[in-house]
Amino acid sequence: MDAVVGLISAVIGWLSLARSAGRFGSGSGRRGAIVAAVTALIVIVYAGLHLTNFTGDFGTGSGRAGAIVAIVMGLIGMVLAGLTLARSRRAS
Repeated sequence: MDAVVGLISAVIGWLSLARSAGRFGSGSGRRGAIVAAVTALIVIVYAGLHLTNFTGDFGTGSGRAGAIVAIVMGLIGMVLAGLTLARSRRAS
């Protein structure tokens, strides 16, 4: 579940960056960037809690690998949201 929400955050960040570049219609993509950043922050915190609370090792089904993937996807979403916000600030 963590990894899916992280992937959603990265996709929203990518779409907002593409919108700010003018690829998917007009607009700054600022709202999508804010949604991506908030979603990414929630995913990173939740996956971090998941890593600290579940003590199973990799391959035991405890979801540690998925939590690590979620953190990476959340960081990607956060970077894309930051790029979009920087681009929208520069344009206005």
